[in-house]
Amino acid sequence: MKKAVILSVLAMLSLALSYLYEVAPVNAPAAEPANETHAIVAPFAAPAYVPHMWSDALTTSEEAQPEYEEYYVKKLGLRFRNPDYRTLVEEASKWIGTPYRFGSSSKRGTDCSGFVTSLYKEVYGITLSRSSHTMFEDVAHIQKDSLRTGDLVFFRRSSKEPIFHVGVYLKNNKFIHSATNGGVMVSSLSEPYYRNYFYAAGRVN
Repeated sequence: MKKAVILSVLAMLSLALSYLYEVAPVNAPAAEPANETHAIVAPFAAPAYVPHMWSDALTTSEEAQPEYEEYYVKKLGLRFRNPDYRTLVEEASKWIGTPYRFGSSSKRGTDCSGFVTSLYKEVYGITLSRSSHTMFEDVAHIQKDSLRTGDLVFFRRSSKEPIFHVGVYLKNNKFIHSATNGGVMVSSLSEPYYRNYFYAAGRVN
């Protein structure tokens, strides 16, 4: 009987000692997980450099655009990057200073719709309607904040009057048009006159 009790006590003591040896000390560092030695990433590590992506569009459906070389169109006073617009903006710049002439559409003199129709014919081979009013009916209507280079901007004085003016959007709120008081020039949609009479924007498909 005594021998059985002694053996039971020894067995319990052995189990207690083995438990103490197998449990890691409280202050001991935890072992690294297998195959994860390099898996730890600094929480605020600086990202790798990514070049800024450029677009001449106002649309900004922020899709990635290729990094193009910038080109400056002196007569327009604007810089562009997208090469798809180069022919358009360079041809448009050749019209700067052309006097206003109602019913005409040449570099000797042109009205607003004459300028736009001539520009689109020269650059894209597209024949647009000759008046700003009918031109508006022929294009796809878009939101002002979706304007991109080459789109058309239309103006009218009131809901009771037809569209009386049209121009070609460039970028940075600037557009080129033939004005009665200065001929072909670059103006801003932010100018009070054009801001007040801006009616709609259109895109030629």
